[in-house]
Amino acid sequence: MATEAAAGRLTGFGGVPERLTETLAAERERLALWLPVAFGGGVGFYFSLAQEPAAWLAPVVTLLSLALAVGSREYLAPTVLAVALAAAALGFATVQWRSQLVAAPVIERRIGPVAIEARVVAVEIRVEGRRLLLDRLRIEGLETAKTPDRVRLTTRRAAEGLKAGDGVALRGILLPPPAPAAPGAYDFQRQAWFDRLGGVGFVLGEIERRQTETDPTWRERLSAARQAMVERTLAALPGAAGAIAAALLTGEQGAIPPAALEAMRDSGLAHLLSISGLHIGLVAGIVFFAVRGALALIPFVALRWPIKKWAAVAAFAAITFYMLFASPGVPTQRAWLMTSVVLFAILIDRTAITMRLVAWAAAVVLALKPESLLGPSFQMSFAAVVALIAVWEATRERFILARSGAGVMRRAWLGLVGVGLTTLVAGFASAPYALYHFNRFAAFGVVANLIAVPVTSLWVMPWAVLAFPLYLVGLEDYALVPMGWGVEAILAVARLVAGWGGAVALFPAMPVWGLAALSLGGLWLCLWRTRWRLAGLPLILLGLISIATERTPDVLVSGDARLVAVRGADGLLQLSAGRAGRMTRDTWLRRAGQENAAVWPSSGTSEDGRLSCDGAGCLYKTAGHTVAIVRESSALAEDCRVASVVVALIPVRRNCPSAQVVIDRFALWREGGHAVWLEDNGRVRVETVRASRGQRPWVAPVPAPRRPAERP
Repeated sequence: MATEAAAGRLTGFGGVPERLTETLAAERERLALWLPVAFGGGVGFYFSLAQEPAAWLAPVVTLLSLALAVGSREYLAPTVLAVALAAAALGFATVQWRSQLVAAPVIERRIGPVAIEARVVAVEIRVEGRRLLLDRLRIEGLETAKTPDRVRLTTRRAAEGLKAGDGVALRGILLPPPAPAAPGAYDFQRQAWFDRLGGVGFVLGEIERRQTETDPTWRERLSAARQAMVERTLAALPGAAGAIAAALLTGEQGAIPPAALEAMRDSGLAHLLSISGLHIGLVAGIVFFAVRGALALIPFVALRWPIKKWAAVAAFAAITFYMLFASPGVPTQRAWLMTSVVLFAILIDRTAITMRLVAWAAAVVLALKPESLLGPSFQMSFAAVVALIAVWEATRERFILARSGAGVMRRAWLGLVGVGLTTLVAGFASAPYALYHFNRFAAFGVVANLIAVPVTSLWVMPWAVLAFPLYLVGLEDYALVPMGWGVEAILAVARLVAGWGGAVALFPAMPVWGLAALSLGGLWLCLWRTRWRLAGLPLILLGLISIATERTPDVLVSGDARLVAVRGADGLLQLSAGRAGRMTRDTWLRRAGQENAAVWPSSGTSEDGRLSCDGAGCLYKTAGHTVAIVRESSALAEDCRVASVVVALIPVRRNCPSAQVVIDRFALWREGGHAVWLEDNGRVRVETVRASRGQRPWVAPVPAPRRPAERP
């Protein structure tokens, strides 16, 4: 009654307040679902800022918003908005607090070759060699206050017998975590900051094992056991099948050959390699029904005790072990949380598969690791689950009615339809995030999943569950060999589908605002139940259309000046070198929606006539602009008189009267990679990596110039 009376006082504005209040009242049960969304919105807003805000700001806004909510409690709409603002401010405060909590020293510049002593935290088996995560570091010539907490080094050697918990002495080269390859590209430096990873690099020569003063922690013991399982799996199943089996058992994907990984990705089956809801749910289901079935064979137990609840406890123990053992990522954590609640619901005789369950799983993940919001794992995992539950809510009654009284064949058909619908919904829900992060869409993913998911569910994962106890007695081959047959079948499907014409569609980078619009539209469509949910469709469409609003830069320059790209007449990038800066090259091409790129002519003119090169540099002409790419200082005098943009891979110590923009070695050193757009109106727009990231804790300061003796 109080709400109705308050709504009656909100007159005017064409009756909008009354209609808003009525709609919110009808959706009252769904309002709580938006609290994690608002919390995540605050997290996202924090990362969008160019400057680090004052630490007191978010807590103050949280308290003021809560006070406003209490003061306006008679008015439903203002109360809802105030609570949402409080949740957003709380998310902002949480991620800001965490960014300060994880602060640790970061390598400022290349160091080495240098002597390093450390303890091994984890050993990841790669296709070539190993990747080591090290802590408790002592680095020659580096004072303790500037020594990182953790570094990650790669070695091409097998490093036989090396495991987590071991002490090591080695020589290596250390580098700062790399900055983004282009403005708006993936920021590994930010992720490294939250992982307390202060440097990367590689090992030179042999690794000497040493005794440590302390016993391995339980995490290190788990890591060592995980590594041993990967090695034994690869020994039992050589090749790609063994590497994929190891990924399903441990979550470690480093040993999967690139060709197999590409086939799984291009066929839409890459999600099977990441331990997520499918895998956790299958482990829970297999253990639950196996334990319940075994206990049901004992009449004395089955008739006197709640074997269903005992089976739920056994399933919970199994998925908890699986989650901890498999080096849990965000999808694994989310799946464990949700499945645990479902199993707990069995213990208290309740039903738990609801949208509220997803909301609270998201809230827990964001509260513990708010930075995960920016990663593809969080976005794709939760998008798929939210969409699946929304479809289940809409079709549940019809599905239950169709199954009631159905025979074996009808149930099998309904099961096949369910797999297809699940694949279709999850695929389309996660596809926009795959477009944003990976710039590709697997066109025939539904077809591949219709075959691969049943094989995974009915054959591969049951053998995987059996493999765990068999490892303890050295009989794992009896489970791994038949498991490998199923993995080979999945690989065959992946290779077949990936080889079809048009299996993969490439797209240019989606802008951040497009992803935000698409996410809000999807949530609006899935979380509400009344007809106003349809207002989410235009937002989804706007997000998809946003891809067409982005134009590939006309010129790209890497921060280390090793690689330059220009846009040809066909809209595709052409590169200055075919092999230099492989990671930068791959990032540029991926964000441009390209698989491959032509390499500049060493001398002469490109096919489209835009680019002409000689030994001293190149001239690139388009849209009435002339861009000079200078390699030798001898070309500067002439280029500075004719070019509107000068890109010098050397320092420029003279005036360039014709140039609107001069990008030289000093600018690249200060600002990182550059992207240049040449406008038809004669203007030049430039974005830099440093300007796009702002001044944040994870953005490394401009390094001091090297002394002459230190120059390579």
